[in-house]
Amino acid sequence: MKQFDVIVIGAGPGGYVAAIRASQLGLKTAIIDKKWLGGVCLNEGCIPSKALLHNAEIAFTLRTEAKTYGISFDNLELDYSAAFKRSRQVSQRLTKGIAFLMKKNKIEVFEGTGKLAGKGKVIVELNAGGQEEIEAKDVILSTGAHATVIPGMEPDGEKVLNYSHAIMLEQLPKSAVIIGGGAIGVEFATIWSGYGVEVTIIEMLPHILPNEDEEAAKELVKAFKKRGVKAFTGTRVKTVSKTETGTSVVVEGENGEETLEAEITLVAIGFKPNSQGIGLEEAGVALDKRGFVQIDERMATNVAGVWAIGDVTGQLLLAHTASAQGQICAEVIAGEEARKLDYRMIPRAVFSDPQVASFGYTEAQAKEAGFDVKVGRFSFIANGKALGLGQGTGFAKIITDAKFGELLGATLVGPEVSELLPELVLAQANELTVEEIARSVHIHPTLSEAIMEAAEAAHGESIHGG
Repeated sequence: MKQFDVIVIGAGPGGYVAAIRASQLGLKTAIIDKKWLGGVCLNEGCIPSKALLHNAEIAFTLRTEAKTYGISFDNLELDYSAAFKRSRQVSQRLTKGIAFLMKKNKIEVFEGTGKLAGKGKVIVELNAGGQEEIEAKDVILSTGAHATVIPGMEPDGEKVLNYSHAIMLEQLPKSAVIIGGGAIGVEFATIWSGYGVEVTIIEMLPHILPNEDEEAAKELVKAFKKRGVKAFTGTRVKTVSKTETGTSVVVEGENGEETLEAEITLVAIGFKPNSQGIGLEEAGVALDKRGFVQIDERMATNVAGVWAIGDVTGQLLLAHTASAQGQICAEVIAGEEARKLDYRMIPRAVFSDPQVASFGYTEAQAKEAGFDVKVGRFSFIANGKALGLGQGTGFAKIITDAKFGELLGATLVGPEVSELLPELVLAQANELTVEEIARSVHIHPTLSEAIMEAAEAAHGESIHGG
C-alpha cells in the first residue's frame, strides 16, 4: 500500500491547488480524479466559457456595430464551430499546464474514483481497471458539485441541455429557452445572442441574478433587451416537453400561462454536491440537509483527518473560493495557523455583456443588517475610457458605513468590471476607508477611475458625477 502524507480526492481548482500547496510545504501528496485535471472549471466551465464569450463579443460587434467603427463588409460569415474549437484549445492548454505542475511538485496522480475506506485509507477504482488502496494521515475531499436535475426537465444533451452539454455545442440553434437567470444562464444568453440566437431567459425569482443587487439586474436586462434577449422574471416553469422541431416550455407568470417554443432548452437552476458514493456515510462525515459536507473555518470535517474544500462544502460555489480554501486547508494540515475566510467578502463576477462584479453586502442587504448606509455611485457613461471603448453602459456602486466610511460592499456593472473589483476587495480586507480610496490617484483615462469617482461620491466629493 502506497503511503502519503496527504491524499486529495478531486483535481478541480480547489483540489489541485491544495495538492500543490501541500507539496510546497513538504508533504508527500497524491491526487485522484475520475475524469480530468482542472475539474469542471478548466474543462467545461470558467475557462472555455470565457473563450466563447470573447468570440461572441467580436461576433456581436461585427453583426450590429461594425459601421460605428468604420468597418463594412458583404456577406458576413460567423463560424461558431471555430469558436468552439478555440475554446477547447484554450482549455486543453491549461489542463496540460496542471499536469506539468503535478510533475513539477512531485504529486502522484491517480486516474479513477476515490472513496474513503477506513481511517486514513482511500480505495481508488482505476479508470484503467482494477483498484488500488492508498493511505495517508489526512484526506482532503474536493469532489465538487453537479447540475441540479428537476423531474420532467431531465437533460438529453440534444434538445434539453445542462451547462456541460451547452459548453460542448459545436453548432448553435436558431432559438433557445434558458431556465434560470443566474450566472450560467446569463453567460450563455450572452454567448448565444452574440451570434444572433433568439434567447429567452426564465427566472422564478423577482429578478435575474437573484443573488446580486436589483439595480445591477435591471441594468443587465436593459442591455439584454438591446441584444434581443427576453427575460421573464417572477415566472415559474410548469412543463418542458420535446417536440419534432425542438422543445416546448409552458410557463406561468403575472400574465398567466404562456407556451414558449425553441430549438433547445438549457436548464441552469443550481447545483448539488458530489457527496454520494465516496464513503462519507460509512466514515461518519457530517452533511447538512442539502448533502453538502460540513466544515469549520480550518476546512476540517467532524472526522479527524478528513477535510473538505470547494463546491462540495456549499460555502460559495466559485472556483476562486475553492482555491483559497485549498491553500488554507493544506497550510493547516502542515501546522500553520489558519487564515479565516469571510465568505461574504469574497468577490463574485458574472461575465455577461456588460459584466457584473460584486462583493460584500448589496445596498438592500446592508440596510437590512442595520447599517447606517451611504452609497457612492458613478456611471460609466461619464468615463472617458469606457466611451472610447464604446461601452458606456453600467455603473460603479460602493456601499459604505456612513459613520466611519468603512466599505460594506460594492456592485459594478460595465466593461471588464471583474478586473476592477479586486481594488475594493483589498481595501476592505485591510480596513481602508472610502476616503482613502478616493484619495488614491488613478491613471487617466482608465476604467478604474469609475472606482475612484464612486468613492468620491460616497465621501460627498464627486468631481465628474451627475
